[in-house]
Formats: sequence, C-alpha cells, structure tokens
Amino acid sequence: MIEENGISTPVRLRSGQRDNSSALQCWVPGGLNQSEPVKRGAVARPLGRASDREGSKERPPSRSGHCPSAARTTLKLTSLVALVFALANSNAVAQGPPAPTASPMVSAQRSLKVPSVAIDFRSDANQPLPPLSRIGVDTNDQQPLTLREAIALALNNNKDIEVARDNVKIAEYDLLSTRGAYDPRISAQTYYERIKTPAASFLSGASNAVEATDFTATSRLEGLAPKYGGNYRLDFSSVRSTSNSFFTALNPQYPTALTFSYTQPLVRGLRFDLARRQIEVAKKNLSLTDAQFRQRAIEVITNVQRSYWDLVFALRNLQIQRDSLNDSRTQLEHNRRMVAEGSLAPIDVVAAETQVANFEQAEFSALEDVTRAENNLKNMIAENQKAKLWSVSIIPTDQADLNLPEVSLEDAMNSAILNRQELRQSDLAREINLLDQRLYRDQTKPEIDLVGSYGMVGNAGTLAGSNPLTASSDQVRARVNELSVLAGLQALPASAATTISPDLLGGYPQSLGNLGSNQFNNFRVGISISLPLHNRTAEGQLGHSLVEGKRIATQREQLEQLIQVEVRNALQSLKTAAARLRSAAIGRSTAEQQYESEKRKLDVGQSTVFLVLERQTALATARGNELRAQTDLNKAIAELQRSTGNSLTANNVTVTVR
Repeated sequence: MIEENGISTPVRLRSGQRDNSSALQCWVPGGLNQSEPVKRGAVARPLGRASDREGSKERPPSRSGHCPSAARTTLKLTSLVALVFALANSNAVAQGPPAPTASPMVSAQRSLKVPSVAIDFRSDANQPLPPLSRIGVDTNDQQPLTLREAIALALNNNKDIEVARDNVKIAEYDLLSTRGAYDPRISAQTYYERIKTPAASFLSGASNAVEATDFTATSRLEGLAPKYGGNYRLDFSSVRSTSNSFFTALNPQYPTALTFSYTQPLVRGLRFDLARRQIEVAKKNLSLTDAQFRQRAIEVITNVQRSYWDLVFALRNLQIQRDSLNDSRTQLEHNRRMVAEGSLAPIDVVAAETQVANFEQAEFSALEDVTRAENNLKNMIAENQKAKLWSVSIIPTDQADLNLPEVSLEDAMNSAILNRQELRQSDLAREINLLDQRLYRDQTKPEIDLVGSYGMVGNAGTLAGSNPLTASSDQVRARVNELSVLAGLQALPASAATTISPDLLGGYPQSLGNLGSNQFNNFRVGISISLPLHNRTAEGQLGHSLVEGKRIATQREQLEQLIQVEVRNALQSLKTAAARLRSAAIGRSTAEQQYESEKRKLDVGQSTVFLVLERQTALATARGNELRAQTDLNKAIAELQRSTGNSLTANNVTVTVR
C-alpha cells in the first residue's frame, strides 16, 4: 500500500494475457503505467537498445503518468524475474494433486469429447483429376433440342399429362353411364308350378283333391321418361294351365295378358330429379376434367420452360468455369516465369495454384449441375425410363429472349380472369352446387303422382266337355217331359244353352290372336299422394348445399386474390430480371476491363498476384451473374405466361383431349 496526499493506492501485479505473460503496474503521481505483456518462450531482447541509450538521461515524469526510462528498465528486469518464479511455481503445482474444479459448467466442458474424423487426412496433390465425364450420357452423341420441341415431347410423353388425359376419358365414360339411367330395362321370368289342394267344397270339381299345373312365362319392359320425370312399365304374361276339376271348361287353356302402366310426377320430380341431376353433374365434371387437363398442360409447359433455361444456364456456366480454369492455368504459368526471372516471390506461385484448384472444383460442380438440369428436363419429356433420350446429350438451340414484353397490370389481370383454369374450375364447382340446391329444394316438395294403366287379356283352349251344372238338369227335364206327356200335361221348355265362344277354342296362337284383338281390356286412372310428416333429410341436404355454395363463393374470392398476387409478383419479377440483366452486363464488361488492367499492372510491377486473382474470381462471378440474369428473364416471362393463363396461346399449343 502506497499513500500519497492522503490517498491509498494498492500495488498489485496484473496479468495482461492470463497465464501467458505478466505485466508490471507502477505508480507515479497522476496515473498508472502498464507495460506490454511478454509471451512465454519469447526471447528477451538486450536492454541496451538505442532508445534506452537515448533515454539514459533522467527525465521527470510526464503529466500523463509515464515512468522514466531508468525506472521502466528496472521494472522490466523485476518483471522478468517474477516471470521465472511464476513458471517454476506453475510446474510445481502441475505435479501436485489436482485442484478442485471451479464450477460444474467448466467440468462439463472439459469432459466433453469431440470425435476426431480424419483429422490427419491429406490428399495426394499428385493424383490426377478424374475425367470430366457424365454418368450414363455419351457426350459425343448430342441431340439439338428447341424449346418448342421440348414442349411437344412433354405434352405427348409426360406422365402427368397422360394421367390428366385419362381422367378426361373417365369423365366421358361417367357421363355415358349416367345417361344409362334412361335406358329401357327388359326382364323375363319362366317357371313351372304344380298346385294340389284338398277338395273341401262340393263345387271343387274333384272328388278327393284338385290338382292344377301351370307353365308360366312373364316379361317386363320398364324405364324412365327422358322428360318430366315419369316412369313406364309394360308387362306381358302367358300361361299354359291344366286342372282335374270338371268345372274347367277349357282344359288345357292358354291365358295371356298385356298391361301398360305410367306414373307421372305432378310436384316433386316434375322439372328436376336425381337422374337428370346426375347427368348434368357428369357434364360439369367432364368440363371440370377438361379444365384440369388444360391447367396441368400449362403447368407442364411452364416447368419445361424452367428446366430448359436451367439447362441452358448450366451448360453455359460450365463453359464459363472452363474458361476461368484456363485463365487461371495461364496465370499460373505466367507467375512461374516471373518467379524464374526474379520478379515475383515463390509464394505467388502457390497462390496461383490455389486459384487453379478452386476453379477445378467449380468446374466439376458445374458439370454436376448440367447433369441434374438435364435429368430434370429428360424426366418431363422422355417416354419412359428405357428411352434412347436418356443416353444422349441434349443441346438447347434456342437463344435467350432478351426482349421485355410490355404488359400493364390491368391487361394482365383481365387476361388472368379470362384464362386461368383455376377460376374455370371454381365456376364449375359453383354450377354443380347450384344443381344440388335445385335437387334438394325439389325434394322438400310433396310427392303427388298421376298413375294410370291399361291392359288387354286373351285366352283360348280345348273344350273339356259338357257343362256339369246343366247336364243333370237336362236328364230330369227329359224324364219330367215323358211323364207330362203320359199325364196329358205340357212339356217343360228347354233352358237356354250356355256354350263357349268359338273364338276361345284353339291353342296358344288363338290366345295371342284374342289378345291382339283387344276384345277384353281394362284401365285404371288415379292419384298417388305421399306427404312426409317431417322431411328433415331433404331440409338438411338443402341446408348443406346452401352453406357449400357460400364456401365456394368465399374460396372464389380467395382464389382471385391469390391470382392477383401471382400476376403482380410475375410483373415485378419481370421488371427486376430486366434491370438485373442490364446491371449484370455492365458488371461483366467492367470486370473484364479490370482484370485485363490488373494483369498489365502486374507485369510492370504496380500490382500484386493477390489482386490479379481477385479480379479473376470477380470476372468469373460477373459472367455467371450475367448468364443467370439472361435465363432468369426468360423464366420470368414463362412465369408471367402461367400467371395470366396464356402459356398455351403464347407457345402456339392447341390442346385436344376428346
């Protein structure tokens, strides 16, 4: 503790670099002076420097608090001695028992072991680079390809397009199946029947049991009327019947019948019903799949355009990397000559070799980008995985379009509203919902139908014998008449004979003739009414369809906003791409000038190899930026075509799905 003017100031040693150095802190009136830290293992320089000799004269302390030179020298010697003792003590402590850990956090950090992965790996610089080849592609077998050809191949071979085209065909068959609701249906039935019943009546016509056999054939034609919701039915039946009852006049007999029935809705189902709704929905679904097919075609065209320009960028970027690699190798040879001449240091050759290695890596990365971009394009245009296209090298032939289309926001939005297939699909969904509302609103009405039928019957058979009811009375009358003659009485008059019409005598053809003559017929007309007490099913379905319509309208508004966002973003991206292209072209031009200037300055000794390599790297980056701006402009044009729904028209594509 040093005191001066009543102020106590503690004097203590403070380390400036933790345990690696010690620093002295000397007190002088007006402040403290801290010497520079001395690192461990540093070689002590002689104290007899020129600055020490010049400062051998005793100088008073300055106002800033610096110590005189003699005092500083003494303090440095003292610091050096203290450092030696500190090192000895630290070695002694290291050999003693370990000190307790300061905190659990420090202990956890020290106990954490990081695995070493190839920590001493060194690649062989003399090993040659692998060849610049592509997997599964013969670079000598090149196939030129235009953007229009790529779009045509994609529309013909793309699997998504094929699936969408199949969906349209499925919708066509669905429409055909729904129209089958109005196809007439024919049904027929034939069977043999034998019925034996006990004779429980005096008029049963048999002594023990009445036995009847029938061979019956029936047929029916029925269907729905295409208008006004009516349904019709035409029934025909023919029977061959035999019986052992002597009351049967015709045995066997062939009864036939033909009946036509029609039911016409008067309220529910008159103007709209389930069958007509299904047909209209199938038509809307066909239009919906058509719109979905067109939307999918637009998406495929846009994706092909993007992949095509990505391949253009990848191929040209590969050429840029090759040119940069050649420039770096030329610079390396130039540096070696200058080192041999003594104009450059040998380390400048190492820097140039590093630049060559970096561009070699960039070249292989660019080659991989070419393969990936080409595979993406082939995946969309190849017919299948065994197509010959997979083994050839695609060479895009279209040049980048650098003309910016002039489209205003209003025109772009109007075009999007007219051409976007998503809006067309939303309209079709709304129309289908209106059909549902119409059907379910009709289902809430009462069911009142007008029913009518008209029938004709025919019959024929073989006469079995005389009438059993009149045969016994004829015998009695004859006997009474004999007695009446003997008694002189008048004879009983003969009763009117009951005979079978000759038209009924014959076989099955005679029965059909009697049926066709319409001598025997019947008809019926009436009203059928069905009033459900609580028609909650129809009310619930109607409410569901109304809410569904509201939801579709809300989704339509959301879709319009989303389309507006896409159109705005596409226009902004187009404008930005054009500005980037202009700036990138200027940047590439100035980078070339700077690189050439820097090489000339290096030759005359006014620059360094570092600056030349920096200019070289900047030139490669500028060339890549200009190329990227060109392809991004074409991709922005493709995105604008997609957002406005003009991809088909802009690329002269006519979609035919049926």
